[in-house]
Amino acid sequence: MDKLTLTILETSDVHGYLFPGDGRNKEQDQDMGLFKAATVIREEKQKADGPVIVIDNGDFIQGSPLSTYMERERGTAAPLVGALNTLKVDAGIPGNHEFNHGLFYMMESVRAASFPVLAANILDETGEPVTGKAYEIFEKAGVRIAVLGLVTQYIPHWEHPDHCAGLTFRSAVDSAKEYVPMLREIADVVVVSYHGGFECDLETGEPTEILTGENEGYALLTEVHGIDVLLTGHQHRKIAAVKNGIPVLQPGHRGESVGKATLEMERQGDSWRIIGSRAELAEVNGKEEDLDLTEQFCMLKDNLDEWLERPVGAIVGDMSIADTHSARISGHAYVDFINQVQMHHSGCSISGTSLFSQSAAGFPPSVTMRNIVTNYPYPNTLAVCRVTGSDLKEALELSATYFELNEDGEIGINSEFIYPKPQHYNYDMYAGIEYTIDLTRPPGDRISVLIHDGHLIQPDETLEIVLNQYRAVGGGGYHMFGPSKIAREIRVPMTELIAGYFKEYPVVMTTQNRNFEVIRTGFGREEDEALDLQLENRA
Repeated sequence: MDKLTLTILETSDVHGYLFPGDGRNKEQDQDMGLFKAATVIREEKQKADGPVIVIDNGDFIQGSPLSTYMERERGTAAPLVGALNTLKVDAGIPGNHEFNHGLFYMMESVRAASFPVLAANILDETGEPVTGKAYEIFEKAGVRIAVLGLVTQYIPHWEHPDHCAGLTFRSAVDSAKEYVPMLREIADVVVVSYHGGFECDLETGEPTEILTGENEGYALLTEVHGIDVLLTGHQHRKIAAVKNGIPVLQPGHRGESVGKATLEMERQGDSWRIIGSRAELAEVNGKEEDLDLTEQFCMLKDNLDEWLERPVGAIVGDMSIADTHSARISGHAYVDFINQVQMHHSGCSISGTSLFSQSAAGFPPSVTMRNIVTNYPYPNTLAVCRVTGSDLKEALELSATYFELNEDGEIGINSEFIYPKPQHYNYDMYAGIEYTIDLTRPPGDRISVLIHDGHLIQPDETLEIVLNQYRAVGGGGYHMFGPSKIAREIRVPMTELIAGYFKEYPVVMTTQNRNFEVIRTGFGREEDEALDLQLENRA
């Protein structure tokens, strides 16, 4: 009886990181990047005892200094897709970040792909998959393999409405229930590649987040019969497990690892059946870059570095970040500067922004484009929201849930902002208002002081505030905002607005507003002084 081994390899959430570095320095050799993942893929193909399928699971063209450069200076991400073409990827799935620069930008990348791009649950105005295909059937060594592409349905909650105009976003589960039984009839193996993550713990089934429909991976596993392999992403987790007999993968992000599902197949008449399966992650640690890809993109790397090293302005004073946790508790001059840029370009007197990552470093005395795009990695534009005082307080209360006191009375981070996906970007800091977060009070009632222009903000008072577009449409669970409350927009990416501010004001004086505080009123003076000293030392 004939037997063979089918190997399915997955990359996901590469976010434009082709080279082995995060862009903070010119010469880097970190354990990351598509070119190192390509070496892993090549090695896996060489040692495979049977056919291999390679799938990219989305969020490929946005999120890195390189992708920012491509959008701003080249106006296209199509050359990035050329790396996947060289890698001979069999299929691709669009991620939510593929929509960040609009549908035309995304579709240009789809057309540049030499492989099918699959999106069964995102439909155009004719009711067809927006990328042209919902699934693809591959035949390798006589085995018929169906790959179904699905994407998180939550994209309209994050994107500007123009980016989703005319599109319908269906539940991944509903679409899978429609397609999988049909694919089961015509294929030996059904692979679901889903750019989304898990809403429940894989072991216990307990929800790990509010069930908004953003992530439906657990429901796919438990409610849709006929799936043989489930590839996931979006949450940037590292998962390799077999659940209900189904290999489940999620390979982190930025090309740090490659997901690998191995299926042992046995022929039965004219078809094949699975008799065993494994799931694992192949890390890129210690690997060299793929030489073919490195040579193909060497000129682009030089152009990128030249652009990143371009000076834009100067800082007088200290705007560097030594500790992001301290910055979020006490405020920081860099955060105040970003809020100042937002207020300058919008004309608003109230602004809110975030520190987007734990590795945010702030600005050195001489600021380059590299400093801007590594501190502000998202292609956010700005929106002015007209809200009530009650809306603003509700937003601040939600933001205040980021903190919690541990058993020793120290200020820690609410685990919901860390697991299953780090979401430090969902804690906002405001300028133009004065407010106090009292952590001894219960969540939802922690804002004890809220002042604007010298007076207490009233619940029915009308205010205009400037936010990044992700937050303005309600992203991060901020339902008190939303498209209906957007009064006007500044449709220029923040990286350009920051550079433009420096063009107007080439030398920026460091200032820190100290307009908010995070307190623990239940603790005595000695404990508060000890906390102040601890934060001072960390900073």
